[in-house]
Amino acid sequence: MLAAVAALWLMGVVPRESAAQQWNDERTLALVRQAVERRARELADSGLVDYHAQAHGYLTFLAQVGEGFREPPRVVKADELALEVYWRAPNLSKQRIMGQRDTLLLPTDISYHRDHLGIVQNNFPDIIRIGEGDEVLDVPHPLSPTGLTNYDFSVGDSLRITYPGRSITVDIVRVRPKNDALPRLVGAVFVERETAQVVRMAFSFTRAALRDKALEDISVVLESSLVEGRFWLPSRQEVEIRRTGTWMEYPVRGIIRGRWEICCYEVNKGIPASFFGGPEIVLGKPRDRLREGFSGRILDSLPSDVRAVTDEDVKRVQEEARALVRQQALTRARGGAVALHGISDIVRVNRVEGLAVGASLAAHLGQGVTTTVAGRYGVDDRRAKGRANLRWRRASGSGFDILAQDDFRELGDEAEVSLVRNSIAAQEFGSDYTDPYAVRAVGARLVWARGSGLVWTLGATLERQRALMVHAAPASGRYEPTVPVRDRRGPRLTLTVERPTVAVLGFDVRGGGELRWSSMRGRDGATAVERRARVLRAAGQLTAERPLGRKTLLLRTTAAAAGSRDPMPVQELVFLGGPTSGPGYDFHRLVGRAGAAQHVELQLPVPFVAVPLGRFGTAPGEARLAPFAHAVYVDRPLVAPSGRAGIYPSVGAGFLLPFSVLRFDIARGLRDGRWTFSVDVAREFWSVL
Repeated sequence: MLAAVAALWLMGVVPRESAAQQWNDERTLALVRQAVERRARELADSGLVDYHAQAHGYLTFLAQVGEGFREPPRVVKADELALEVYWRAPNLSKQRIMGQRDTLLLPTDISYHRDHLGIVQNNFPDIIRIGEGDEVLDVPHPLSPTGLTNYDFSVGDSLRITYPGRSITVDIVRVRPKNDALPRLVGAVFVERETAQVVRMAFSFTRAALRDKALEDISVVLESSLVEGRFWLPSRQEVEIRRTGTWMEYPVRGIIRGRWEICCYEVNKGIPASFFGGPEIVLGKPRDRLREGFSGRILDSLPSDVRAVTDEDVKRVQEEARALVRQQALTRARGGAVALHGISDIVRVNRVEGLAVGASLAAHLGQGVTTTVAGRYGVDDRRAKGRANLRWRRASGSGFDILAQDDFRELGDEAEVSLVRNSIAAQEFGSDYTDPYAVRAVGARLVWARGSGLVWTLGATLERQRALMVHAAPASGRYEPTVPVRDRRGPRLTLTVERPTVAVLGFDVRGGGELRWSSMRGRDGATAVERRARVLRAAGQLTAERPLGRKTLLLRTTAAAAGSRDPMPVQELVFLGGPTSGPGYDFHRLVGRAGAAQHVELQLPVPFVAVPLGRFGTAPGEARLAPFAHAVYVDRPLVAPSGRAGIYPSVGAGFLLPFSVLRFDIARGLRDGRWTFSVDVAREFWSVL
């Protein structure tokens, strides 16, 4: 009953008894003092001597990457646990791990603190510690004897809960520290008005309470239910621990989520005090027998929302914390840093620059303002490239950029391979799957991030574009010539939209689109007369995945079209062909004013060798076989194997190694195509390579 009402309160639909919020008024302080006295008695006057219960829960480690962490986190490791829980007055507790199994989806050497493996009893002692003191250490409990000294309190809302033959009123007491620069708790405590018993706690911590500098925040939800009509005992618990860092300024977040359900209480059975000796959390079975008693796969039994960016209960805790204290009391300070977004920002190889080395620095100026400067030098073209950016972002992700660049831009709407794979193939075999042209530009961008997840970006730049030449030579083979882009200069406007992953009809769908207008002048190659070309161009990508039991259906669509009454500049055309947009056809050999590519793939689990990875776990004894069909449509082609518009189909198969990190593909183009072979890391990792 309490869980349902609390959920309604979280959504803001429970009627409020009092809308006014006053801090430390007499009514509130009287209730808090009563709750402090109640906790001090440790339930002794209620007749509760001891209890035994069963707890079932999950510990999940997830990872998020990318600016704004817009994509849902990816499960890296999941543990399922079964506990026997014992308690005896006044404060003895014991928890025995009777079952534990895990599954590893990506290599990791994460190990959990012992207190993550059990539940929280008695709503924490007077001094709160999390992670055995490594994450939170010695934070005073708001309902401890020193609580009135350290915290402010306010009763603003109340809940009326009806049980058979009984109704109770629960007051929601908001808690904030008197000094938010000290290690303190921030949140809300639900207190039964009649008995002053704590029935729910939902809170976070100030920045000063988090001992690990990499910690972003810790959120805790503890919920109790009424047992035998008179004892409020633990029933549901959630803990979310988020660590945020940067990999060369590329945002990376690790999330530990613990979720527990506690049930099946046996009260006052006479548990002897001697039973509680030794550590509080222990193994109740030999380690090699802990996997017994579970059925099915862990991933199939995980809570459905475990992959959500943030659980709704935890999200409300974070919002309440931000509302109750200064933002600075919760935010991790950042200074200057190396600002590389991937390995290829340090070193890369292509046919224009040869070997190119680079670096980038970012300075976080506070109030959401960041300035970034990046540079790169090509050994063979003997040219320096660079870009600078002044960025302001709100907490929502909205903001603006002022930018300048003298760098390369790629033809085409979709990368065909990762940059690391391209550098290796370009250096060793002369296989360069990039088509760059030079751009000098100054401009600005407005970014609007909506609560629905959509991110809109409106950009305006004044540019000069020009062609590049081949300067390098590979170790073997030879490079193809670059695309003969015409020199152009003028304004360019872009409107883009990104949609992070969302569930639609059982599919996980993500995508984006771009509408672009340019009006640039340049010399005609044939007459050397300067002309203006006004071009309107649209492009979009959509990816959808759907689990089918242990199989996965993958759909990927790319489409683009450009229109102009003037001669069409080469850099505005649609370029398709290559391992991603046109397997079975040569790189960018399907070119026209309009085009589309559709990919349909079914990933099937197949047996594989389980490979030990030392402290990073063991690779599962399973790989993925991925037969696929692909089709490219080109309208009004300028370049195509047959020189004709129409559909260019292909078929093939991929093979993904355990963890789906490395992928091999073989494909055959069925219309004037050929056999092609490709090996690359999974697309999810391209952004950091």
